[in-house]
Amino acid sequence: MKINNLLPCVLGVLLWTTGVAQQRLGEVIVHDPVLIVQEGVYYLFATGQGISVMSSTDLHEWTAHPPVFSDPPAWAVEAVPTFTGHIWAPDISYHNGRYLLYYSISAFGKNTSCIGLATTPTLNPNDPDYKWTDHGRIIQSFPGKTNWNAIDPNFIRDEKGNPFLSFGSFWDGLKLVKLGADGGSIAEDIQGIPTIASRKRHPSASNPPAIDDNPKDAGGNAIEAPFIYKKGAYYYLFASIDYCCKGPRSTYKMIVGRSSRVTGPYVDDQGVDLAKGGGKQVLDPDPRWYGAGHNAVLENRGQEYLVFHGYDAQDGGKPKLRIEKMTWDSAGWPVVEKVNSL
Repeated sequence: MKINNLLPCVLGVLLWTTGVAQQRLGEVIVHDPVLIVQEGVYYLFATGQGISVMSSTDLHEWTAHPPVFSDPPAWAVEAVPTFTGHIWAPDISYHNGRYLLYYSISAFGKNTSCIGLATTPTLNPNDPDYKWTDHGRIIQSFPGKTNWNAIDPNFIRDEKGNPFLSFGSFWDGLKLVKLGADGGSIAEDIQGIPTIASRKRHPSASNPPAIDDNPKDAGGNAIEAPFIYKKGAYYYLFASIDYCCKGPRSTYKMIVGRSSRVTGPYVDDQGVDLAKGGGKQVLDPDPRWYGAGHNAVLENRGQEYLVFHGYDAQDGGKPKLRIEKMTWDSAGWPVVEKVNSL
């Protein structure tokens, strides 16, 4: 998501986190949302200055809270000199008695990027134990050294409870790396981590050309935002393809593949490996929305939801929070009830 012009998205996020206390679904301007439930309350984390935070008890009315970070993490400013505190694409999960919040630090249009980790024992800001502890950098990418981009993290456990982190944007596509037991470190050699999804049909193929105003050094392998969700016998890998952040010119859309193992290979409904350009489209283009993507999946009380942002054609292409109910067809593929089904 992060190699395009984010200015409209940034301005919108700043408005609702600083100037508006409460909004309804359909009005919330947000980018890269992810949801989790604690004690009947939904907590939303999203791209924003210090990481944007909101909560809701019904998925309709949303209240803004102070950001996770009041000041830019010092380690991030050192690692990415152009970083000023605007943090991308957080991911929230619960593991070993604490909440893990992975987040992205990056230089605009480059893979000068890092994924960091912050933790807290509770998400309730009124709980006396509420406190975010930053654990710093988990993994970093470097121009000319790593042909992948260390942003867009997503935490997942395998069938034995071993934690993994998927991540990636453009370059060589989406990656998967094994984590230490506590989720706070990388547990394998990053030189050989596999690609689990790409737009390229062959790993040695050149990236397609970047479109119009996209940075040339990022190429055109327009895939990012992995999210792995376990359902029954399969792990489902969701990803976003094509281009976000362009308002009326956004072409963002979601794809999915599945595997019986968290490490893949992930294949689509035609049997095509996502690492070789496969992917079943999850949500068709809609006249109301210029593009929709960077999704997460939430299950609560037996109901599953697809959570993402879309660019609203009826409101100048602003990025809006969308939460759609998700079911499954007879072949075990996700089906989305379209257009604000809540």
